[in-house]
Amino acid sequence: MYAWPASDVPALPGTGRDLRIHDTATGESITLRPEGTARLYVCGITPYDATHIGHAATYNAFDLVQRVWLDNKRQVHYVQNVTDVDDPLLERAARDGEDWTHLAERETALFREDMTALRMLPPRQYVGAVESIPLIVPLVERLRDAGAAYELEGDVYFSVEADPHFGTVSHLDAEAMRLLSAERGGDPERPGKKNPLDPMLWMAARAGEPSWDGASLGSGRPGWHIECVAIALEHLGMGFDIQGGGSDLAFPHHEMGASHGQALTGEYPFAKAYVHAGLVALDGEKMSKSRGNLVFVSQLRRSGVDPAAIRLALLAHHYRTDWEWTDAVLERAQERLAVWRDAVSRPDGPAAEATVEALRAALADDLDAPAALAAVDRWAALQRTEGGTDQGAPGVISRAVDALLGVAL
Repeated sequence: MYAWPASDVPALPGTGRDLRIHDTATGESITLRPEGTARLYVCGITPYDATHIGHAATYNAFDLVQRVWLDNKRQVHYVQNVTDVDDPLLERAARDGEDWTHLAERETALFREDMTALRMLPPRQYVGAVESIPLIVPLVERLRDAGAAYELEGDVYFSVEADPHFGTVSHLDAEAMRLLSAERGGDPERPGKKNPLDPMLWMAARAGEPSWDGASLGSGRPGWHIECVAIALEHLGMGFDIQGGGSDLAFPHHEMGASHGQALTGEYPFAKAYVHAGLVALDGEKMSKSRGNLVFVSQLRRSGVDPAAIRLALLAHHYRTDWEWTDAVLERAQERLAVWRDAVSRPDGPAAEATVEALRAALADDLDAPAALAAVDRWAALQRTEGGTDQGAPGVISRAVDALLGVAL
């Protein structure tokens, strides 16, 4: 599977900063100083519908991570998956009378278009679940043969008790885990499981559903969590720097994935930091495909909204906060974009160095994008009221906003 084209990231004068970011597993902010190449894995879409603002907010957060690293002269190895076979995808295709592969291909293509328009930096590897099945099957066999997995009526389950570190990502109690497991794709009530929380690694073939050769596992398809583990281990290895996604992935997806990786390798931790973006609401409820209360990036673009304004609307909220999309949020972003573009269109202006350093400091401090926007707002206000004589300043500000915030002025 291929990703989308990369936009250029301008080089800035001065020196970037180390990233300090909140780690869900420890509940604290930690400073990441990757040795050599920085390694980032972000969980991708299940492509049964178009990219909504909640998706865009999550990928925007991890785009900022990459930009901070790049500004600090680090190479970045970014990997993202596509869950291109899963129950919601199959259910949507059946509902609409569409071939599930066509649905997945169409929505993945639209996702690429949205990411390109929003100037999100692409992953080095953009990998589908289906193409990863040859990686997944041997891992499930290894877990089973090591006693970390077991068969139940042809399906294969991971035993959470096989990982002594299980629970250290989300720190939830057993009852909370059980409730979230039931809500988020698990089957804690299935009879015969050793532990209600045990997640499926391999689903035996069901009538009317796609399946693949699973060697000694039999015909079937992979579970959700093992997909990301196989892709991450193949391309990044254990102990990569950041495992990222929305906050609803902390449990069960990232908790289970960490345990899979740790049981497979005997190493700990699966990732150095678990970083989670907040959720976006519409009309008082979390924006989600199951509820249907969605604002799509592609629809906004088709209606004539500048993608740079969409991105500024996302940046106006700290990545870890839950927030609500409204018309006023977009209007404020459009106004800000117009002010900034006017400010950098002039031949000279106030000195830019302090603003660039304020941008760097804000983003290095747990991706504080609202503080970064405020720094540019101050420069633009000074440009409007007092002007300046630095002929290079507008260009420096424009390049800094592009490089660090991903917004083209």
